[in-house]
Amino acid sequence: MTRILILIVCSLVLLPAMGWSMRSDAVEMTDPESAIRTLVRANADKDMTTLSRLIAHDADIVSYTVEGRKYVGWPDLERDFHEEFSAVDRLEIPIRELNVWSKGDVAWFTMELDYIRFFHEDQALRKIVMQLRETGVMERRAGEWVLLSWHESQRTMPLIGHQAGAAAGHHLVSTSSEGSAPDLSGEWDILELDNDKHYKATLDKAGNGPYTQHGGRFVTTKVADRLWQGTWQQPGNDREGGFELLLSEDGMQAKGIWWYTRVGKQKNIPAREHGGTYQWKRLTSPTTAP
Repeated sequence: MTRILILIVCSLVLLPAMGWSMRSDAVEMTDPESAIRTLVRANADKDMTTLSRLIAHDADIVSYTVEGRKYVGWPDLERDFHEEFSAVDRLEIPIRELNVWSKGDVAWFTMELDYIRFFHEDQALRKIVMQLRETGVMERRAGEWVLLSWHESQRTMPLIGHQAGAAAGHHLVSTSSEGSAPDLSGEWDILELDNDKHYKATLDKAGNGPYTQHGGRFVTTKVADRLWQGTWQQPGNDREGGFELLLSEDGMQAKGIWWYTRVGKQKNIPAREHGGTYQWKRLTSPTTAP
């Protein structure tokens, strides 16, 4: 699987700048748009001094990120900034669209940005892109604009919800009767489409069993109307996460995504971030499975 460690903080509403050539902490912001762009530049530069200065530290301020994650106050946010900055080699955060409105000492904005992470894995430089949509509120304090509260979501839907849903009229269901869980037993060939790598899984009827990648094991948590969901663990490289697949009508193939929830000691990874696209093909039918 393509490694992913995406901490929501990394994408913060605050982030990318276009055109600032000087260090962000050397710029005093007198308008809200400049402050937003400076925050984004500071995030890309891993500049904690400027981030701390331009984000309000009020203890009761609440902000939300993807997957329902929530920050109250500054300390947890500061901790996640530090964790993210230590996990990546480089960040690029281009702003695709920014709209800002203000009235008196209050401003609000909408923004679309790409959060691009570069990190080394298996002696190769990896690149992960998150396409995000942000909204937030700012306040002018002592002549300087600071970020109060923000909310973010993904601009693109996960593979299962978007591609499969579109093909089925926006419904991830089949005409099979409710409660008739399929038999998932047998051997499965798993193709990682992003890297053209193959693994083999040997599953029982309920969809649980080992696979040939770092001593991995699948645990199926739900199968309903062809939507197959579960978790995976890889003791060999100390990683775990989840998966979501859409079964074919005959139950012999499936396609979907895997994502990370933990890599070593790195936790607090937003669930369902795209870690890889996979095509599953059944090598044995349920009736011939051991």
